[in-house]
Amino acid sequence: MTLYLKDATYLDAETLEIRRTNIAVEEGPGGGLSFLETLSGETGGRLVDCGGALVTRAFACGHHHIYSTLARGMPAPPKIPTNFVEVLEYVWWRLDKRLDREMIEASALAAALHMAKRGVTFCIDHHASPFAIEGCLTTIAEAFERVGIGYLLCYELSDRDGKAPAEAGLAEADAYLASGRKGHVGLHASFTVGDDLLRRAVALAEKHGTGIHVHVAEDTADQDHCLATYGKRVVSRFADAGVLALPHTILAHCIHLNPEERRLVRESGAWVVQNTESNLNNNVGLGDYRDLGENVMFGTDGMHSDMLRSAKAAFLAGQGTEGLSFEETYRRFRNVHRLTAAMEAPGDGPNNLVVFDYDTPTEVTAENFLGHFVYGLDSAHVRHVIAQGKLIVEDRKVTTVDEGEILAYAREQGKRLWERLEKV
Repeated sequence: MTLYLKDATYLDAETLEIRRTNIAVEEGPGGGLSFLETLSGETGGRLVDCGGALVTRAFACGHHHIYSTLARGMPAPPKIPTNFVEVLEYVWWRLDKRLDREMIEASALAAALHMAKRGVTFCIDHHASPFAIEGCLTTIAEAFERVGIGYLLCYELSDRDGKAPAEAGLAEADAYLASGRKGHVGLHASFTVGDDLLRRAVALAEKHGTGIHVHVAEDTADQDHCLATYGKRVVSRFADAGVLALPHTILAHCIHLNPEERRLVRESGAWVVQNTESNLNNNVGLGDYRDLGENVMFGTDGMHSDMLRSAKAAFLAGQGTEGLSFEETYRRFRNVHRLTAAMEAPGDGPNNLVVFDYDTPTEVTAENFLGHFVYGLDSAHVRHVIAQGKLIVEDRKVTTVDEGEILAYAREQGKRLWERLEKV
């Protein structure tokens, strides 16, 4: 069924051209848009009167960890971390070891709900649950589909929990990609991935014609370990292993790189994900992404599900690190769509739209929109969201699932997770 948006102020997400128009939105993963001067009395589809509201392409997240959704308010760790590795050991690795299928499902449903209400209709996720691996990616995919969110998923392979979880992770990635769904082969980071697992991950990605999705030099500890263990720096190790030669590889963070590593990344065409708020939270430093090539995009790293918030944080922090402009901030914000198009990932086409209830005291024009983007628009202005041509958020309420049921389920699973955390 075609969805009609009446009297929309449409902003072209690429050119920033603004026009007052009516829009016909085709349903389905490959659906498109058409612009109509007038609407007939009988449209033959659903009609939404925008009343002149600003309408533009919906948003996408370049790097998420939906398994962190149930962490909000979790019990304190047994020891207060004093560095990045201890943050992983005492917080995130304690949490991911205790996840089960129901907790994963609840995390995915709640994260998808939060994304939808913030205009985010596509998510690239990096998942870890070392003792609940089999079927975990399908569980996440089905949860996202229930809400209406498109996705590219991977499982985070690592040697940190021993041989059995590593083998199970390889099997899960192989089975998931063989099922026909698009995705990546995930790795945690160089310092938890030995040479054999790295080799097998690259071979698996080659088998499925995809790339690796991995954390890179998020903290200096990653570089220190790589130099001490392999006699080379992280990006060089990955380049030698073939990671950078794979299509669509995603390198998350890339904070502590030297000039040679920066050259390797730039010349490879790999995708780099900037996660400013997470980097600030973990006190690992802020990256300078000016010379890493054209393929820099934004993620949340599991901190939240709000891409407008991520863009603003990157802009503000980027003033001191790289003199980040409005134009470059917006380009990175939208770059993720280039990756999804290159991968032919279903669910991130032009028929994903957000309708804002933007109470601006000043005029919005093509010339000044980027100022509104950085300093004005936020997720509180999201009124309607269209995903793959379907109205999944109407008047700030998700239409595809019962919000109350999803959040109640998440709270129930969150309590179970917290009880497990308190036992150790």
